[in-house]
Amino acid sequence: MRIPFRKQIIFCIQLLKFPFKYKEYSLGKRFAIIFDYYRLYRWKRLLMSEYYDFEFDKCSKFFRDEFLGWAEQGYYLKTLNPIKYYTLARNKYLAHLCLEKAGIPMPQLLGYYNPYEVNAKEKFAKKLLNLQKEKKVPFVIKATESSHGEGVFVVNSVIEKEDKLSLNLVNGNIVFLADVLKNDDELIVEKLIKQTEQFSSFNRTSVNTVRFMTTLYPTGEAKIIATFIKIGRNGAYVDNAGAGGNVDANIDVETGEINNVIRFSGFRNVESIENHPDTGVLLNGIRIDNWDAIKAKVVEYQQLFPFVKAAGWDIAITDDGPIVIEVNDSWDRTGQLFINRGWKKEIKDCFNAWNIIGYRPIVERATNNITKNEIEELQNLFN
Repeated sequence: MRIPFRKQIIFCIQLLKFPFKYKEYSLGKRFAIIFDYYRLYRWKRLLMSEYYDFEFDKCSKFFRDEFLGWAEQGYYLKTLNPIKYYTLARNKYLAHLCLEKAGIPMPQLLGYYNPYEVNAKEKFAKKLLNLQKEKKVPFVIKATESSHGEGVFVVNSVIEKEDKLSLNLVNGNIVFLADVLKNDDELIVEKLIKQTEQFSSFNRTSVNTVRFMTTLYPTGEAKIIATFIKIGRNGAYVDNAGAGGNVDANIDVETGEINNVIRFSGFRNVESIENHPDTGVLLNGIRIDNWDAIKAKVVEYQQLFPFVKAAGWDIAITDDGPIVIEVNDSWDRTGQLFINRGWKKEIKDCFNAWNIIGYRPIVERATNNITKNEIEELQNLFN
């Protein structure tokens, strides 16, 4: 596929500007970065932001080869997680309905706010007051379409004063319900999760989740291809991995041992640590309790949810077993930094397995900027 001339000009200008981000490098090394990046762009359509954020100029050959970038991920997921199904994972309300129907445990759904319903705000306010009367507090309010912990409120109590409702949050802040509803977002209300004592000890103010990366094959076999833990900072409720400002670590898939612990404050701002910076609890070398049983359950969850064949599960570990916080049909690339390797090989292997049997849904995903017009070019690159 021929790239339009205007796009070529824009790309060349961006490419010439790119080395100036490396102010600490000599002129010769900056020019070397231009050629190195351009080679990776031609090979795997690597974004300039990916090259810079993941410090590709310093990465091992193994990481560079196995890194799954935005373009390649979009190409494989157009088949594995086609658009006609992906909203079942993307929308948290639909995910509740679908996963619970399949017998996959999620936090108890206490309410749903549809901004387009008649008298929606009044009905939702009454619902929250009833939850308090029924002693179903604290509870969590979150947007159905959100990521990185955005739009999450952990409510300790509901206060009604002069016909105005305010929410007393567990962190001590108070917000007006009108402000929560001002963007007309769909919302769900969930019961607050109680994690195991081991996970609570890592940081007690946040629900510390494990991301399980899984793939599903035509035979019905499901595989766990990577696992890492996301731990919030003191005072935070969400783990917030993609946006930075938290603690992350690889978990050995076979043993459940935590390693490669880092304080992730954003790309190019990563510090290796042994203990949680706020609680002081040792993380490096700790093994997750009941790891084999947890893995078996997550494998079962993937088999029960065949619509998304390559998934990123955010799992809370409770005394009753693993509970799904959310399932991601399209995930950010940051986890490859946490586990210190890429997952291209595993995703491509799953893609090839479905491709061989002729499973090729002709769809256009709404994410990753992958359009029908680009498929032919990407097939030549990635197949």
